[in-house]
Amino acid sequence: MNDLSNKSRSGGRAARRAARAAPLAEHLRPIRAGLEGGAYNPLSPVQVEQIHRAALDALETIGLADAPPSGVEYLTSAGATLGDDGRIRFPRALVEDTIANANRSMTLHGRSPDHDLDLSGARVHYGTAGAAVNLVEVDGNNYRHSTVQDLFDAARIADQLDNIHFLQRPMVCRDIEDMTELDYNSIYACVSGTTKHIGTSFSAPECVAPGIEMLHMMAGGEDKWRERPFVSNSNCFVVPPMKFATESCQVMELCIKAGMPVLLLSAGMSGATAPSTIAGAIVQATAECLAGLVYVNAVSPGAPAIFGTWPFGLDLRTGAMSIGSGEQALLTAGCGQMHRHYDLPGGAAGGASDSKLPDMQAGWEQMCSNLTAGLSGVNMVYEAAGMHASLLGFCHESLILGDDIIGQALRCVRGIEVTDETLALDQMADVCMNGPGHYLGTDQTLSRMQSDCVYPSFGSRTSPKEWVELGKPDLIARATARKEEILASTSAAVLPADVDAALRAKFNIHLGPV
Repeated sequence: MNDLSNKSRSGGRAARRAARAAPLAEHLRPIRAGLEGGAYNPLSPVQVEQIHRAALDALETIGLADAPPSGVEYLTSAGATLGDDGRIRFPRALVEDTIANANRSMTLHGRSPDHDLDLSGARVHYGTAGAAVNLVEVDGNNYRHSTVQDLFDAARIADQLDNIHFLQRPMVCRDIEDMTELDYNSIYACVSGTTKHIGTSFSAPECVAPGIEMLHMMAGGEDKWRERPFVSNSNCFVVPPMKFATESCQVMELCIKAGMPVLLLSAGMSGATAPSTIAGAIVQATAECLAGLVYVNAVSPGAPAIFGTWPFGLDLRTGAMSIGSGEQALLTAGCGQMHRHYDLPGGAAGGASDSKLPDMQAGWEQMCSNLTAGLSGVNMVYEAAGMHASLLGFCHESLILGDDIIGQALRCVRGIEVTDETLALDQMADVCMNGPGHYLGTDQTLSRMQSDCVYPSFGSRTSPKEWVELGKPDLIARATARKEEILASTSAAVLPADVDAALRAKFNIHLGPV
């Protein structure tokens, strides 16, 4: 249970009012990055073991196809076997030994140490992700191609949101055609916009070296980069079902050697590229990520890797993606439970919507999977805010409103503290026998109103009368106003002028002056 007791703030009512006027100490905030999840277990212990055994069976008897020659060498040297059919198969002992020896003490660094993420246990963090090809414009309800400026703006907004703990690139810069330039400009735009941890992808093996060179320059040298790598590689190393993505595997090898943490991302589509049953989709994603874990540790034992089981749902009536469904929420939560079973740093998708706009459908869909992901203890909840149209569109206003949604989800993750103080028998006795018969204004109520409760930044709790008196404020309009306020200021994450000038001299930076 997350200990957020408020004993250090004892004193009289005046002292409490003064304390409320000041920012809360980090350990007294009602929610924060890294709260412990794990209270929700959609799978029984027997079912978890069944999924584990099925995944081992799949790896031993089916295996994975299409490993690059370098991958074949790494994996067979580690103890996997190459069949006459070209498939790599994994003996159970090899997989179990890899699980036992994998890196569990993993920290994802931010450029600022204030944003370091501890991925041990069931600590929960929410952030963006995806490769949306459109920006959703709420003014006119339009979709247009996303640009490097849009990506930079998303990073700047995320940097200002307390409940967005990391920024994995949520959009593709469609105004940049060259693959290598696309990749390093994505890094530049994200790093210039936020000091939180960043995730990014590389389009091909030849794109990695320029990106790593840029990161060395940003960090102040290769040694400083390796000491605190503040960007991780989101790597779709498999093409479900049960095939390696040859070029992505080569990218992964280069990133591991460069000291970059890797997200092992298996994103099968239930009913299309993964079994249609929830259990079967979890089995396949687990098997694929276990194969990836063996691969990573064959390249570099103990290298930091995130167990990225991302199976997605499918509307079996139409073939359309159903990322906002209850089935998706269960897929994500079940994967989170498997991460905890292995005690491995894990990530899964949650918080995305099939709705095209930040409307009521988006709200219920975003909360549903964000909540189950957090409660199940997923370390890294990706795509948690801003993502629409089944990952085809990203919305800045929705990113801002998603911060409120995640805040409420985190309050549920924090759970209920049961102590002598919170049982409140002394309060009950005092109020009922000596006091006014209510708890309004008591020292205990005042002392905990900030440390126990999460208050929405944009959600309204006014009465209809007050709402009218305030001019009937609109949720989207308020989010737009906040977006414009953030984007009107200079990014606090901009690189030092000399570093920025050196980067612009070395690389073809498409983003204008920041």
